[in-house]
Amino acid sequence: MELIVTLAIAALTGSGVWLLLRPRTFQVIIGLALLSYAVNLFIFSMGRLRVGAAAVLEKGQAGDPAQLADPLPQALVLTAIVIGFATTALFLVVLLASRGLTGTDHVDGRDHE
Repeated sequence: MELIVTLAIAALTGSGVWLLLRPRTFQVIIGLALLSYAVNLFIFSMGRLRVGAAAVLEKGQAGDPAQLADPLPQALVLTAIVIGFATTALFLVVLLASRGLTGTDHVDGRDHE
C-alpha cells in the first residue's frame, strides 16, 4: 500500500513540475493543481496508512491510541482541498483576464516565434 501511494505522489509531483515549466498559462495552472494533489496525498500519508482503523473511540470504550487513525492529517487535507479549489478558481479568472488583455496565453505575455 505504501509503495502505491509513494509512486502516486512521485508521479503527481513529477508531472506537476514538468507542467510548471511549460510556457502556457493553463499548463502552469494544471501543474500547480497536480502539485497540490501530491502535497495532499503526502500529508494524508503522514497519518499512517491504516485500513479499517476507527478515527474516534466509540462511547464507553477504552482503546489504544496506536490502533486509531490520526484525524489531524485528514482535517488538514480537507482544508487544503477547499483552499486549493478556491486558488485554482482564482488563477483561472486571472488567466481569462490576462488572455483578454494580451491576446495570448503565454506566461511572459508574448508568443515565441
